[in-house]
Amino acid sequence: MKLWKILLGAGVSAAAAECVAAFYFFRRTMIRQNAKTERTKEMSGTDWERYMPKIRKWKEWMLAQPHEDVYIQSEDGLKLHGNYFPGDGGKKIVICFHGYTSNGISGYIGLSNYYLPRGYQMLMVDQRAHGGSEGTYIGFGCLDRKDALRWISFAEEKVGGDGEILLHGTSMGGATVLMTSGLRLPAAVKAIISDCAFTSAWEVFAHVLHSQYHLPAQPILKIADWQVRRRAGYGLKECNSAEEVKKAKIPILLIHGDEDTFVPCWMCEKIYRACASDKEKLIVHGAGHCESHYKGTEQFETKLTEFLEKRNL
Repeated sequence: MKLWKILLGAGVSAAAAECVAAFYFFRRTMIRQNAKTERTKEMSGTDWERYMPKIRKWKEWMLAQPHEDVYIQSEDGLKLHGNYFPGDGGKKIVICFHGYTSNGISGYIGLSNYYLPRGYQMLMVDQRAHGGSEGTYIGFGCLDRKDALRWISFAEEKVGGDGEILLHGTSMGGATVLMTSGLRLPAAVKAIISDCAFTSAWEVFAHVLHSQYHLPAQPILKIADWQVRRRAGYGLKECNSAEEVKKAKIPILLIHGDEDTFVPCWMCEKIYRACASDKEKLIVHGAGHCESHYKGTEQFETKLTEFLEKRNL
């Protein structure tokens, strides 16, 4: 009897610890005010200091270009913010989706120096619960793909009915644009570029729990998933990039660094194998998370140019 009580007590204690871990994970990861940019940078493992001279130069040029704050309303009533760069007012526009705890204008400092000189307008959006956009709970692409449809409508107004729209996403934004590929998109949306995207929130969280915290995914994620469903309105397995691209109709370019420890490169390979549409991929050797454009700028931009020119974009 005494042994039974000891075992029961140990089981209760373990279950309580798992619940505490799951609730802590939810609060720290999913709620806006607790998701910190510096912590994300540290966890990603990329040494951004080495690129700061290049980033400062690119940022100075970008902010000198004409731009304005723009807003739309989400399906569930949130006021969403973006930075609109009209460029030379041409008929092509790229809608840019940033990564976790970043914002639109910060996430596309480098690529503004690629797209704007090539005649693209740029719309750098703040995903819900980031930057100047409203929202308490982070959507991890599951909620953001519906927001993307509204940004696409906004972009159509800027370029007209005969305009061309690209979707470009990085990390969480990369997952957003891939999850959007499974929706019915307007004819104006011509291609998707996705850099270091994860397959699903569940799989990337399981990887982080194992690789950085040395914890098993179960039952922590199962408890956290219940919390996310109850409070944020979606499930961690609800939307999966590798599943959504099975329904894709437009060309997709996948980019990933082979030394990404935050979102492992196998996720890119899984998405690529599943993709049903015209597809290409670029694996940048030695690049960590979100580092591909900075680590291999010439390789990245050459591949992007080839991908777009091949499709007359």
